[in-house]
Amino acid sequence: MTKQPEELLLLAESGRLLASVFTLLDRTPLEGRSTLEINDMVERFIVDELQARPASKGQYGYGFVLNSSINEVVCHGIPSPSDVLRNGDIVNLDITLEKNGYIADSSKTYLVGEVNPAARRLVETTQEALWQGIRAVRPGATLGDIGWAIERHAKRNGYSVVRDFCGHGIGREMHEEPEVLHYGKPGTGLMLREGMVFTIEPMLNRGRRSVRTEDDGWTVVTRDGSLSAQFEHTVAVTASGVDVLTLRPDEVQGSASL
Repeated sequence: MTKQPEELLLLAESGRLLASVFTLLDRTPLEGRSTLEINDMVERFIVDELQARPASKGQYGYGFVLNSSINEVVCHGIPSPSDVLRNGDIVNLDITLEKNGYIADSSKTYLVGEVNPAARRLVETTQEALWQGIRAVRPGATLGDIGWAIERHAKRNGYSVVRDFCGHGIGREMHEEPEVLHYGKPGTGLMLREGMVFTIEPMLNRGRRSVRTEDDGWTVVTRDGSLSAQFEHTVAVTASGVDVLTLRPDEVQGSASL
């Protein structure tokens, strides 16, 4: 479950490359683009520019390099030429990348054009909740500490936390032990040790936490049609705390532009 120093270096390199994918997206006007167009642009960048592998493509039979989850879509949205991003949308882009046999996983929810204040607040709070969870990571802390920090922040701001999906260990495989819940009680669950690597990826809803999967078998939406947002990072437990392997250049101490 824990990674050796040489493995951590390889994971850090995958994380750095994945962060550069989001830097590309940050510079790309999303309004008027289809999610399939974004998918194809990201694939070209990962393969041709980074000389890496889009780890999601082919995983569990999935045919694309990213998930694109718009508005009420909680996660696992499928890129499509008919899903064109419009002014006022929010969209989560969830991307994985493998380099030298090790995988990094990250996602960011983007604001498309002029987004109404309620949607912006949801997105900002979700990003804050992720960082509340990250700040709980240190040797001797527990997985319950992470989940509690996330859910406390969400509830304080009037949002629900989706419980059907969780973070996960990551390394040579995309999904490894442990499962990282985004709710919990302090001092409960697995104790964290130096060398553990996992994702934290909370999904917050404006309405109830209940979700359903659409007929395509992938797309997960809120049952009540409310907006949902998500942010994700891959992190490593260090001797003194935490290293965010997929940290983007726009992020400093948990503060980032949207």
